[in-house]
Amino acid sequence: MRSALLTPPVVLAGVLLLAACGSQRAGSGSDGSAQTRVSGAPDSPNGSSCRARPSGTPAASSPPAPPGGPSGLDEDGVRITGLSGGARPCAAFEVTHHQGEPFTYTITFTFLSATGEALATAERTVPSVRPRRTVQRTVTVDGLPPGAHGAAHVRITQVRSVPADEASSAGGPCPPSGTRVYADDGDAAMGLRVVGLHLENCGTGTVRLNGYPRLQLLDGDHKPVSGVRVLRGGSAIATGTGADGMPHPLALKPGERAYAGLVWRNTVDSVVGDPVNAPYTRVWARPGAAPVMVVPEFDLGTTGRLGVGPWKKDGTDTPATGGTPGMRPSGPPSAPTVPAHP
Repeated sequence: MRSALLTPPVVLAGVLLLAACGSQRAGSGSDGSAQTRVSGAPDSPNGSSCRARPSGTPAASSPPAPPGGPSGLDEDGVRITGLSGGARPCAAFEVTHHQGEPFTYTITFTFLSATGEALATAERTVPSVRPRRTVQRTVTVDGLPPGAHGAAHVRITQVRSVPADEASSAGGPCPPSGTRVYADDGDAAMGLRVVGLHLENCGTGTVRLNGYPRLQLLDGDHKPVSGVRVLRGGSAIATGTGADGMPHPLALKPGERAYAGLVWRNTVDSVVGDPVNAPYTRVWARPGAAPVMVVPEFDLGTTGRLGVGPWKKDGTDTPATGGTPGMRPSGPPSAPTVPAHP
């Protein structure tokens, strides 16, 4: 099988139960999809602002675990260690890294009610975790839906990790390359997916682009995915996505940006074969550029096709600003709007 070196969600059901005087270890909570998405509020590195207490003995009121479901309290190097309730519930957790180079982790948590109803999700990025090290952090929900009386459980919904020297960022210090490359949250309709790949010149010189970004699709274990065809232009998948046209030479001055559209369909035909899922993608913006790893969460179904648009000038000047490094940050400009009837 050929590697997908190209030119042109794991749901963990473990929960932690909140008791009246602190948090206690319990079995898994019932499943439920998030209803409100909020950001993890910043806190001190050692998690002291959360005041989440260590887990204790199982509680009799713990909801039953889903049949065959994993505990999820210790998955992919991430372990939940405590939970504090109230109007702004927070969870304490730790990340233990076993790879041979520093990795940046982004973890998504779901906070639930005592009955297992999903109240909110929160995402926390832990940058540059060194090999054979354990770091402790907390994640805080900024607000709960109206009528909610506080979270009683928390579960790890998803863990994503990338090499720290390849982590993407939409803000923060300018990388040594002088460019920031990142993917937005994208858009979806009727099985059609569109994600914008963005490049910002945050340096002092001129950045020149001409053509298409070069991609390498990777699976959940960061290994190359095989059997994927990359097609130049989004019209190979659907029209009206903004990922069409011929490439033209671009010269980006400091603060200027460019984007390229990534288009695919999540169509599944059981007769064709197994669905292709590639959460990670290594990106080379131009020949000789340092690679950046983004997390577009490619779910290509059984189509095995991905449309990549050429670099286009964005037209929006963005001065260098501070921010929190991350793996899949969102921000202007957003992905092109997906047509209702492609």
